[in-house]
Amino acid sequence: MRISTNTLYQSAISQISQMQSNQVKLQAQIASGKRIVNPSDDPVASARIHNIEQAQNINEQYATNRSNTTSELSAQENVLASVTELLINTKTSLVAAGNQSYSDAERSFMANDITNSLDQLLSFANTRDSNGNYVFSGNQSNTPAFTKTATGASYNGDTSQRLIQVASDRQLAVNNSGDTVFQPSGQDIFKALTDLVNLLKTPVTNDAGRAALTSGIATISTSVESALDSVLNVRASTGSKLKELDTLNAAGSDRAIQYAQNLSDLQDLDYAKALSQVSQQKVILEAAQQAFVKTSGLSLFTYM
Repeated sequence: MRISTNTLYQSAISQISQMQSNQVKLQAQIASGKRIVNPSDDPVASARIHNIEQAQNINEQYATNRSNTTSELSAQENVLASVTELLINTKTSLVAAGNQSYSDAERSFMANDITNSLDQLLSFANTRDSNGNYVFSGNQSNTPAFTKTATGASYNGDTSQRLIQVASDRQLAVNNSGDTVFQPSGQDIFKALTDLVNLLKTPVTNDAGRAALTSGIATISTSVESALDSVLNVRASTGSKLKELDTLNAAGSDRAIQYAQNLSDLQDLDYAKALSQVSQQKVILEAAQQAFVKTSGLSLFTYM
């Protein structure tokens, strides 16, 4: 079987072109630091990389959701801590208010202090988050949670909870509706403080008045105690959620490390090996080019 000179030329050129192509591919890999520059370099690995990157993006979104949820819950915890302190101070005031030796004027001064506490409590209940949304209004986040009334305060929000996806199989309620915090089971703390103000402003002129004062303080004390228990329960729930978020963050960080390692194993370039291949192929390419030049210059006239 005879092989034509043209066939030999084409074969040699094809081999040289292939080696040049390999050189270009290696240079691209070294420049990018990636073993796979184009999906065609390794279709199976490319598909796996795509799946891992999708999982990685989802994991990052959950991390962002957890960060936002942590910020909102922490802000609520700060408010609830302030409410707790206010209610504890109110309990102290109630004990003092029961002192029968106080004059009407002294009780009136106490009433002014309780009025200030009531206004402060209303301010806490109408707290806004960093986005300007009312924290305790449920889904009515553009509406102040409470409006002051003659008998206390009326709730303007709803009982809806905003659920945030913080993991693939976990949602957390990021808010607490104002009525469950400040008006639980009919124990309206706004009404209790308003009643206390009115009670302290009522002159005590006889035994009946003193009895009414004692009875009223006892009733209000029960309401304040119940309100304090409610706030403490909400704080406990908030603390549990924050602790769970810490656990989920740790698990998410572990997954992020695993995803990064898997991607590295699939696509990162072995620089030492790649540089060695570049040098090796360069030598082979130069040798092939020189051989082709010599071979292509041969003819019968050379030997005549």
